[in-house]
Amino acid sequence: MSEENLTVLRKIIHIDMDAFYASVEQRDFPEYRGKPLVVGGKPDSRGVVATASYEARQYGIRSAMSCSKAYQLCPTAIFVYPRFDAYSSVSKSIREIFSRYTDVIEPLSLDEAYLDVTEDKLGMGSAIDIAQSIKDAIRNELNLTASAGVSINKFVAKIASDMNKPDGLTFIGPSKIKSFMEKLPVEKFFGVGKVTAARMKAMQIITGADLKKLTEQQLIAQFGKTGKFYYKVVRGIDERPVRQNRETKSVGAEDTLSEDTNEDSVMHSLLQQISTTVANRLEKHQLKGKTITLKIKFEDFKQITRSRSFLNPINKAGEIYTEATRLLNEADIGLKKVRLLGITLSRFYDDVVADKPENNQLEFDF
Repeated sequence: MSEENLTVLRKIIHIDMDAFYASVEQRDFPEYRGKPLVVGGKPDSRGVVATASYEARQYGIRSAMSCSKAYQLCPTAIFVYPRFDAYSSVSKSIREIFSRYTDVIEPLSLDEAYLDVTEDKLGMGSAIDIAQSIKDAIRNELNLTASAGVSINKFVAKIASDMNKPDGLTFIGPSKIKSFMEKLPVEKFFGVGKVTAARMKAMQIITGADLKKLTEQQLIAQFGKTGKFYYKVVRGIDERPVRQNRETKSVGAEDTLSEDTNEDSVMHSLLQQISTTVANRLEKHQLKGKTITLKIKFEDFKQITRSRSFLNPINKAGEIYTEATRLLNEADIGLKKVRLLGITLSRFYDDVVADKPENNQLEFDF
């Protein structure tokens, strides 16, 4: 690679906090330290695991698992409800640490973000040194640990951050990307979920090297537009920039029923609560949405969605509830019992509710 080409390579860091919610709980409550801890709800509830401490993960407990299943795996685990206000406060402190080094920050959630440090504020130059300095600051100031991945693009940096958890720092430089991508299992690729991974494996596509054998046209034919991304990224090409002030594409909420039911009154009551939550979030961000989507998850964990779009956007709880119940009725679920309901509003960029132009910028919790 020529010196000229090297000058245009970006320096990207992906920071991912280690078992974030559980680590905050163990930091704040000494009696939880060194013990299997599950954040998500009580073991006899219908909640799901938001995150689990590394001690709990040794028993096979994972995020999105039901709390009842987690209890079966580890009856001695401590189960606690999430404290999102606490996590949000810590997250803002983490963001402040990031901002010492760069303003080009793309938060993905409360506990992870991309940073472009191609030009860093402190003139440190080395992305590896910056990543280590950030990790040290998080440890010393917040008494928490983070893992970092460093590379020339977002995809590789994100994969790298997961390679040596917890408290890891992994650098994958330009000369290593080709071999790294070829060895990478297909389920680690962006956009490859369980169904797509199974489909790929049925086609004898097990690793990046297998994926690389297909032409761009073949990948698009098999996987649609995402196939074009697979073609590039398996060759180490990811041109996505780190985006400051990511635009919110949707606002929503969901909740699990206390027990599976097909009773209209019970489901309508839950939809009313969810509608109020969504309306409050829309109000917070000064948004109205033109599309509403209802998510219905059944007792067998299968799920469907139903959507409707409007000419005039909505953001009031009553409007949201009316449309959500209409979608539920139209779904015609019959005798199927429902486990979870969710509501999402989207398509609102042109309909920011603001009295003044300067109010149009969104505020994001990180």
